[in-house]
Amino acid sequence: MNSTLPKTNRANILVVDDTPENLRLLAGILSEKGYQVRPVPNGKLALSAAQKMPPDIVLLDIMMPDMDGYEVCQRLKDSEVTKDIPVIFISAINDVMDKVKAFAVGGVDFITKPFQVEEVLARIETHLKICSLQQSLQEKNQDLATAIHQLQSTQEQLIQSEKMAALGQLIAGIAHEINTPLGIIGSSIDNIANFWDDNLAKMPQFFQELSEESQGYFLSLLYRATHQETLFTSREKRKFKQQLTSDLRAGSVKNAEQIADTLVDMEIYDNIEKLLPLFKLPDWEVVFNTAYQFVSFKKSVSLIQRATAKSGKVVFALKSYAHFDSKQEKIQANLHDGIETVLTLYQNQLKHGIEVVKNYGNLPKIVCYPDELNQVWTNLIYNALQAMDYKGILTIETLLQEANILLKFTDNGKGIPPEIIPKIFQPFFTTKSAGEGSGLGLDIVRKIVEKHEGTIAVESVPGQTTFTVSLPIY
Repeated sequence: MNSTLPKTNRANILVVDDTPENLRLLAGILSEKGYQVRPVPNGKLALSAAQKMPPDIVLLDIMMPDMDGYEVCQRLKDSEVTKDIPVIFISAINDVMDKVKAFAVGGVDFITKPFQVEEVLARIETHLKICSLQQSLQEKNQDLATAIHQLQSTQEQLIQSEKMAALGQLIAGIAHEINTPLGIIGSSIDNIANFWDDNLAKMPQFFQELSEESQGYFLSLLYRATHQETLFTSREKRKFKQQLTSDLRAGSVKNAEQIADTLVDMEIYDNIEKLLPLFKLPDWEVVFNTAYQFVSFKKSVSLIQRATAKSGKVVFALKSYAHFDSKQEKIQANLHDGIETVLTLYQNQLKHGIEVVKNYGNLPKIVCYPDELNQVWTNLIYNALQAMDYKGILTIETLLQEANILLKFTDNGKGIPPEIIPKIFQPFFTTKSAGEGSGLGLDIVRKIVEKHEGTIAVESVPGQTTFTVSLPIY
């Protein structure tokens, strides 16, 4: 990462922390980078300062006397003056539920202390750019707020206005489409920072001490781990691990199960016999563990690239539709790539109780609007996760059927009552509580599928709900 971030036009940052040392440190770092900084030691002064002169962004500690960071954030979001100011929590608290609560009260990001300076600066710069894009949209399209209000108020207007439907589509998914990639970026940056701290000083000695034979195995591990293109399900990976464990034990390798688990994590699944001599070398552990760390580093970089690209696409899409730009062109795209992108964005929600079973067929590329179809996958996957309360099995199946591609999304949640099924694709119909959903999601999905001359259908019984999207190949 470049150690010098571009300076903003002297953005105003409110820093709130009851620890004087932290306050001075953050204020010094940000002032040096050209920001206008207002440090305050408690929540009451923070609210007062924000009302008198609203900042561009707030860095907010959580554990403070009298009024904690959650309450400060909630009050900022309750005020018309400060409700749109992005709040980044920066705290030593590192529990998942505390982070969830931080986002629930309106925070846009969460940085864990002790923090990396470059991480803080990068996240601030990212959120300032997002705010700048949003402000640009508002300035260039003053009718957007009125159009959204009309879209929410009148079903007839939704049906008659394709432009309003497009706006509804983008607005419906913008929150989790942006916040989730930012979470992935933050997590990946932590992995990269840990790799850097743990390995930088050791690298010269590591390479100097490697024998020619060990160097060969090290490079072989890196090559195989970074050139694996086939995607396997969790079930398939478990089978690979069992086979690898058996092969390693047959080769008299100690810690066979642990080594097999690491190999699968590195996406090395077969031809293990070529690696067996490695585990007889005296320095095999150093070679093997260092290769694993390099592979993890590469994966983190890839995740950041994909998450950053996705965030940029979402913001650009909102900007384009806000300008009522209808000059879109179809392009050739791999539908599996779009589904995998969405699954990557949801990896934090998936890994805590969701098993994803992927039965992918051999599909050809089709000419389509890939960004719009990604919105379809996003809504269907998001709805499935909610239906299962984020605990269950999500099965995604794709196959060819004559001149069509079928894509099936199945969850084992509670199911949809038969009397509701005819209504779920109607605009504004929702079974969620007030404030949790607009009722536009599945209506937008239907419109996008129909725009591609396809169909969408649903079948549901308790424990199995399947949405099937059919798209023509031509």
